[in-house]
Amino acid sequence: MATRYEVAEESVDGPYYLEKVLIPEDSEDDYKYDEVNVDDELSITEGEEDLETAVKAVRDQTDATECTTQRVTSAKHAVPKIPEVVDDFLRNYLVKMGMKRTLDCFQIEWFEMIHKGLMKTEQMELIPDVYTHNQLLDNELKNIKRERDSYKQAAFEAGETIVKLQRERDFHRMQHKRVVQEKNRLIEDIKKLKKHYASYEPALRQLNDKYQTAVRQKMLVSLERDRAVSQVQNIDSSLRTTDSSPGTRPTQKSANMPPQREKIQKSPEKGAHLPCDNIASNDAVKDPNKNTRHPKDSEFPASTRVNPYLPQIKALSSRSTKSPNFSLFKSFKAHTMAVSFLALHPRKMIVASSSDDHLWRLWGIPKGEMIMTGEGHTDWLSSCSFHPSGGYLGTTSGDTTVKIWDFAQGRCVLSLEGHIHTTWACSFHSCGDFVASCSMDNTAKVWDLNSERCRCTLRGHVDSVNSISFLPFSNILLTCSADKTLSLWDARAGLCAQTFYGHKHSCNYATFNATGDTIASCDSFGVVKLWDVRNVSAMVTMDTGPHPSNQVAFSPNGRILVVASNDGTVKIVEVASLHTSSLIAHEDAVQSVIFDHTGEHLLSAGSD
Repeated sequence: MATRYEVAEESVDGPYYLEKVLIPEDSEDDYKYDEVNVDDELSITEGEEDLETAVKAVRDQTDATECTTQRVTSAKHAVPKIPEVVDDFLRNYLVKMGMKRTLDCFQIEWFEMIHKGLMKTEQMELIPDVYTHNQLLDNELKNIKRERDSYKQAAFEAGETIVKLQRERDFHRMQHKRVVQEKNRLIEDIKKLKKHYASYEPALRQLNDKYQTAVRQKMLVSLERDRAVSQVQNIDSSLRTTDSSPGTRPTQKSANMPPQREKIQKSPEKGAHLPCDNIASNDAVKDPNKNTRHPKDSEFPASTRVNPYLPQIKALSSRSTKSPNFSLFKSFKAHTMAVSFLALHPRKMIVASSSDDHLWRLWGIPKGEMIMTGEGHTDWLSSCSFHPSGGYLGTTSGDTTVKIWDFAQGRCVLSLEGHIHTTWACSFHSCGDFVASCSMDNTAKVWDLNSERCRCTLRGHVDSVNSISFLPFSNILLTCSADKTLSLWDARAGLCAQTFYGHKHSCNYATFNATGDTIASCDSFGVVKLWDVRNVSAMVTMDTGPHPSNQVAFSPNGRILVVASNDGTVKIVEVASLHTSSLIAHEDAVQSVIFDHTGEHLLSAGSD
C-alpha cells in the first residue's frame, strides 16, 4: 500500500506550492511511511517516536527553504543576479513546460534520496548565470516586441491623422483664398461707393443749407405775422377806446408806438430795443427815482393780476381728469455738453435750450428739428427765457451778462452788464418792456429794455439768488435763494413784500402755478414745498431726495407738478393726492423740465 504526504516548496520565481507525493510499497528500504498533515506550518503526529529521522530531514529541508526565501526576499529586484539551485531550476522548468508526471517522479525520487541520506550536498551545484540571464533576456525581448507592436499601431494611427489634417489644411487654404478674393472685391465696391457718395456730397450740403434757410425763413415769417396780428389787435383796442371816450386823448404808449418802431429799425447796429406789443394796462405809476429818470424809461403797467388765459386754463382743468401716464416719445442729443435750461415759446411748439457749450438753440417739437443756434456768450449758459412776443430770447451766463437775441436778425441786439458774478436766470415782464435777472452776487436786477439800463436792484438775500420769475400780468417778482428763503418783490419799488421760510437747505428753484395763488419750490436735498401765496405759509412738504431737485414746473391746469431730480429721474406729483411716480430716461442729472401748452407733452433736459 502506498503512503501519500504533502510537501511545501518555494520556487525562486514565485510563491510556495504544494505537491502530493505517493510512496509506493515496493520501496527499496523497509521504512514505514506514515501520513504527514501539512497546514500553514509543517507538523508531525505526536507519539510517533520512530519517525524522528524523517522529521529531522523535513526540518532540515524547511530550514533550507526558509533560508532561500530570506535570500530571495532580501534581494528583491536583485533576484536575477542570484544563481539558481539545480533542483529548483528543474522543478521550475517542468512546471513551466507542464510536465506534471515527470515532476511527480522527480519529486519522489529526490525526497527518497534525501530521506535515505544518499543525496550528496557537495554535488548540488548552482545553475550558471547564463541560463538565468537568457530567461531575463527572453522576457525583455517579449516586452520589447509588445512595445514594438503598440508603437506600430500608434504610428499607423498618427499617419492616418496626418493625412486627415493635410486634407483639412488644403480645404482651409482654399476657403481662405476665396475669402481673400471676396474681401478684395468688397473693398473695390466700397471704394466705388465712396467715390459715388463724394460726388453727391456737395449737392447734399447745398440742399441741407437750403433746408435750414427755408426753416429759418418760415419761422421768421411766422414771427412777423404774429407781430403784425398783435399790432393790429392793439390798434383796434386803441380805436375802440378812442371811440368809447371821444373827449380823452389816446394813451401815450399807443401814440408813440410807430415812431419807436421806426427808430428801432433805423439803428440796429446799436442793439434794437424790444418793442412792447402786449401791454396789460396803460396806467402808469409814479417812478420812485424820478429825479434820475431816463427819457427812454418805460412805465410799469398797473398790476391787475388778471390772466387773460385763465378761461383756457380752467377749460383744460375741467377736461383733464385722468391721472398722468407719460412714456418716452423721442430722445435726441441737443448739445455737446450738459443742457442747463429749457424754455417754451409763448404760442408755438418751439423750445429753446441753453447749454454749457456756450450755445443756445431753438427746436421744433415734438419732432426735435433744430431751427436756430445762437453763439456769443464767453462762458456756459445757465438759463433762457422767451420774450412775450416770441420774437426775442433772453439768456444768462457764467460771464455775468444778460443778453437779448433777435430772431429776425439772428444775433444779439442787447447785452446787459451790471452783475458782478454768474447770472442764474432771467424773466420777462408780460408787457415785454422789462426783464429781471438774478445772480450769484446775492442780488436781482430789473432792466428796462427801452433805456437799456437797470431800473432797480433787489437786495435782501444773503446768499446766491438762484431763480427769478414774474407773476404773469403783474409787477410781482418771485425769487429763491441759497439762504433757504423765497421772497416776493414789488418790481416798481424794488422792495420785498413777503418772505417764505421753511426750507432747511439751499433753494434751487421756485415758480407760480397758472392762477398765481400757489408757489412750488425745491431745494438741494430733494425737498419740495407748496406755498399758499395769500397766507404766506407752506401747505405741503414732500421729500423726493436724497438727491437734489434742480427745477419744478406746474402743468397748465395746475394738477400735476414735475420735479427734475439729480438722480436722472423726473418725479411726477399729483397735487391733489400727492401721489408720486418717476420717469427714468436720463443717464445723468435732469436739469430742467417743462410742459407744452396743452400739458400733453413733457420735455426734460439733462447733463447727459
